[in-house]
Amino acid sequence: MRHRIQLPMKEYRHVSQSEAFFYLYHPNGEKEQIAFHEYDRIYQSPGLYEQIFYDRLRCKSPSVVTELLYKAHQSVGESFTEMRVLDLGAGNGLMGEALKKYGVARIVGVDIAPIAKEAAFRDRPGIYDDYHIKDFTNLNKEAINEFQEWSFDCLTTVAALGFGDIPVKAFHQAMNLIDENGWIAFNIKEAFLSPSDQSGFSKYIRNLILSEYWEVHFIERYKHRLSMEGVPLFYYAIVARKKSSIPDELTQVE
Repeated sequence: MRHRIQLPMKEYRHVSQSEAFFYLYHPNGEKEQIAFHEYDRIYQSPGLYEQIFYDRLRCKSPSVVTELLYKAHQSVGESFTEMRVLDLGAGNGLMGEALKKYGVARIVGVDIAPIAKEAAFRDRPGIYDDYHIKDFTNLNKEAINEFQEWSFDCLTTVAALGFGDIPVKAFHQAMNLIDENGWIAFNIKEAFLSPSDQSGFSKYIRNLILSEYWEVHFIERYKHRLSMEGVPLFYYAIVARKKSSIPDELTQVE
């Protein structure tokens, strides 16, 4: 289904990337304003997320991050098809779909929004072996044990870090569910790697890159998508190997 949407060029000049929005026109003529990060609302309409971010704004992050992860595996002679992936902030399954094309063994999705799971199973049935609605800042022992039973050797998260969607504590918890020598593959906005960015998330990632807990294989700058004005928005795709359990003290960066 194609939706009638409008990107408000004039209004957009006065808002930041995190405040961006679009208009959705309904068959009855009603015009609805929806923020880019209003995922609960966007996922209610099949195909709307893809039409905005992939058709109109040319987002290509799932394929870029997956390709770099595949290259990292190839460089060390490991089999990509044996990988067991935890996809954090899975949304409606675009990253899971990209991983599935490369033939990974298992993919388990996680999101905090129930509508995300509904959208993933509606739009991409068969992609995920399991999908959990969990708050990773507050996992109980039973949930941790359940995830550990999967023996994950890879964590992916795409277009979900650094804007408050996934907090530092949640990302940290997810990484520590990954086996030692497992892989971490994600993307972040270009500015988050700048020393001038003093946000907690930015400092946390920079600390990890320089730490003994990660073995970094790729840090690649690429065009994440276009802004509504057609200006490229650059992100970094990062692929690293987890060398050991990451201490909780590293999260004390807020």
